[in-house]
Amino acid sequence: MQVSYNWLKELVDIDVPAHDLSEKMSTSGIEVEGVEVRSEGLSKLVVGEVLSTEAIPETHLNICQVNVGEELPTQIVCGAPNIKAGIKVIVALPGARIAGNYKIKKGKIRGVESLGMICSLQEIGFPENIVPKEYAEGIYYLPNDAVSGDEIFDYLEMHDEVLELSITPNRADALSMRGVAHEVAAIYEGKTVHFDEKVLTESDVKTSDKVSVTVESDRVSTYTMRVIENVAVAPSPQWLQNRLMSEGIRPINNIVDVTNFVLMYFGQPLHAFDYAKFEDKAVVVRQAKDDETVTTLDGVDRKLSKEDTIITVAGKPVALAGVMGDKDTEVSAKTTTIALEAAIFDGTTIRKTSQKFNLRSESSARFEKGINQADVTNALDYAAAMIVELAGGTLTQGIVANNDFTAKDVTVSITVDKLNRSLGLSLDTAAIISIFDRLGFTTAVTGDQLAVTVPPRRWDISIEADLIEEVARIYGYDNIPNTLPQAGNTIGELTPAQRLSREVRTTLEGAGLSEVISYSLTTAEKAVQFTKLPVKQLTALAMPMSEERSTLRVNLISGLLDIVSYNLARGNDRLALYEVGKVFATLGNETDKRPTELPQVAFALTGKDYDFYAIKGIIEALLLKFEQVRFEADDSIVELHPGRTARILIGETEVGFVGQVHPVIAKSYDIFETYVANLDLTALLLKQPEQVIFTDIPKFQASKRDIALLVDRTTTNQDILDLIQGSKVKTLIKADLFDVYTGENVASDKKSLAYTLTFQSADKQLTDDEITAAVAKITKNILASGAEIR
Repeated sequence: MQVSYNWLKELVDIDVPAHDLSEKMSTSGIEVEGVEVRSEGLSKLVVGEVLSTEAIPETHLNICQVNVGEELPTQIVCGAPNIKAGIKVIVALPGARIAGNYKIKKGKIRGVESLGMICSLQEIGFPENIVPKEYAEGIYYLPNDAVSGDEIFDYLEMHDEVLELSITPNRADALSMRGVAHEVAAIYEGKTVHFDEKVLTESDVKTSDKVSVTVESDRVSTYTMRVIENVAVAPSPQWLQNRLMSEGIRPINNIVDVTNFVLMYFGQPLHAFDYAKFEDKAVVVRQAKDDETVTTLDGVDRKLSKEDTIITVAGKPVALAGVMGDKDTEVSAKTTTIALEAAIFDGTTIRKTSQKFNLRSESSARFEKGINQADVTNALDYAAAMIVELAGGTLTQGIVANNDFTAKDVTVSITVDKLNRSLGLSLDTAAIISIFDRLGFTTAVTGDQLAVTVPPRRWDISIEADLIEEVARIYGYDNIPNTLPQAGNTIGELTPAQRLSREVRTTLEGAGLSEVISYSLTTAEKAVQFTKLPVKQLTALAMPMSEERSTLRVNLISGLLDIVSYNLARGNDRLALYEVGKVFATLGNETDKRPTELPQVAFALTGKDYDFYAIKGIIEALLLKFEQVRFEADDSIVELHPGRTARILIGETEVGFVGQVHPVIAKSYDIFETYVANLDLTALLLKQPEQVIFTDIPKFQASKRDIALLVDRTTTNQDILDLIQGSKVKTLIKADLFDVYTGENVASDKKSLAYTLTFQSADKQLTDDEITAAVAKITKNILASGAEIR
């Protein structure tokens, strides 16, 4: 919302710099996005009176003689279609700066000397959407009493500072000048608001003789109407146009401008009908019928439904309630009698209607967020009196309404102790009551209990937490002391799961992988890829925004492959990525249908520097502190290459898998040869050693022996390692595979595996005989399996 500082200072006694006010408001709950002064950067713009015009043949241009307050007229060439003699205009003299920091110079146009420029409002920085329609395509006419040669800024209130407020939905009370004035008076102690009042002069003609109101919808709390006769529709006075343009609203005429002025002043939307165009005096407010139509002010035929609230006369819609009026009852230059409406419409209904027809307006925005229900008739009376002032006419006697609606105060109770405990303060009762007084609330005290009565203009306050927030922001968030949480004797530390997660991240990043975060929502097909979980049912959104984000994932790898594909498509062809996240599996719990969150880590490698052994090495580094880590060939995951996939076990517990993405799947993701792995962090947490016991570094040298075996092609490395470990040689500390050979001198159904066996004792230096005996024991166990020693 835009707030004219000049107008605000008329409503509350305040005289601080606008930037100081914006800082104060921002720190107390209503953010000020910026302060704009329209005259800033402009210079040498004066009032000019057009004395004469002479058309330049075969052009749209005119040679104008303009009085700019100097001894002789100034000659200016102007191409505006509405230029004429006898008007007061905006003149940029040579050397002037206009919008866009454009400098005006003397020059010649079509060979005619031009000593300046006659400007439109747009050319001096006014947005096009707020320029009056009659001047939208041409220059602007200043008031006839403007003095030639004077600067134009005061005539257009361009020195006014305009604050741009960012109003959150819970503070819709600040969507009016009166609401903002109450807010400013509260945050500056000792300030009070003072609103002007209008005196109503009514004729002897009763409004009820002119119009009646009936409400047939439960979505309209109240509907009121006044009638003003014998008005004269004309342009609004300059001060009113200036005020509306400062608020970001286009001036139309004195009738419509009054309704918009009151809208900004009270926050109460109004609508003016041309009473002469009513076919009946009975106004009925009801829900529309399906396929009923109305032609709105923008000339568009709208097909309605029963969800839309409408105003009808003689059975025909004359307005889309709270959104836009009907074109047939629009106020025009010929209008002489006005039917003026003020109402409270259901916010949800207005929001749905405005969204359906894409008709967002200042009025609909206020109905959607809420209005001060106590000001409905006040705003109606104020607008009626103002119309009489500006457009003449007589006001008929009384208001017609569908009920005797009265807005009610709300009383919220809270204790002083609860308020202080919530804020970490020690305010006494008097200080708290003082804050509520500044806000315009009344307080009744019973012991430690405060009963706070809140007026209808603050409809956002209804519970204890609302009162606590009000005290906090008026007292000043920056005045609330910083305190550490009172944890007693509790020592803060990471949980085992958090510690494991950090260790995983540190190890993977040390191995050169980069962390990524993929979407938790994916397609139903991708959700179940790369998994062996007992998934009974996928968790799908009831109303997904798109099919690609419709189902909670049951694996991390499909999301990683999407990221790999995205990067490969942009030339990044060497990738090492990992993600620590959760998957969501529904495990068939009949009593609780919610998905179970399972923490996992997955990583993906692609590029010429990576192969199966590279990713296997990363896993071995990650599981270095675990005992009995084994890799077993596996072909149960159809999305992985059946000959290049292994499941990962710690003891007899499967904790994950590693392998190459199947070529068919890789093609579907449009990626190169890619290797992936997945580990279950819950399983790792259960299997990790409770404590790592330090052992001395052996003082005696280790000894190594190589052994080459001839085994069946189907025999895996893990099979041989199990045989070696099964020999139970205490001095064997490590067995490493260093060669795999198939080819010449080896049968087609056989392969050669070569291992380095490392022996070491912590107590003594091993002799050759002891090492030979150990190797013989291992060899005997291997031979018993059917393998041969080469």
